[in-house]
Amino acid sequence: MTEAAIALQIRAAEPEDAAALSALIGSEGVFEGTSQLPMMPVASRLDRFSKLDPAGLLLVACTETFNAQQKIVGMIGLHLVQPGLRRAHVRGLGISVAKNFQGQGVGQLLMEAALHWADNWAGILRVELTVFADNARAIALYERHGFVHEGTMRGHMLRDGIYADTYLMARLHPNPPSLPRA
Repeated sequence: MTEAAIALQIRAAEPEDAAALSALIGSEGVFEGTSQLPMMPVASRLDRFSKLDPAGLLLVACTETFNAQQKIVGMIGLHLVQPGLRRAHVRGLGISVAKNFQGQGVGQLLMEAALHWADNWAGILRVELTVFADNARAIALYERHGFVHEGTMRGHMLRDGIYADTYLMARLHPNPPSLPRA
């Protein structure tokens, strides 16, 4: 399947998407790049995905199936990294794309939509994330969108029996809002 052959809709996630989002993030070829565990029941994440966060953003990438049903093939979220006013300008980023849709521009579209929201509507100055140090495809996507490597966390995450390093990456708003000149 090529990028041109995929018709995608990027939209806000709804509470009724919770089961599909949980299934996506727990699926083979996806969970390995996240902090999720394999073989977790879909129900283990339903509460998380069915609650809407007024200070965050959760978008999904959908394709239409033969019977006009939507299939969620990707998701991106921007969430508060900690409560409190001193870090209210910061969001953490998480992104997942279904294995069969990786490398086809889905992540690119999700990143564009989420960063547009952060930059133009939410007053977000800093977006930060962690990524496995050996995930070259994801790192390249983040770098294309202005994320820079800020540090390496040694042995940060257990992945398939090995403590893996992750990178902390962040992006500052490229053109922060300012007041018009008087």
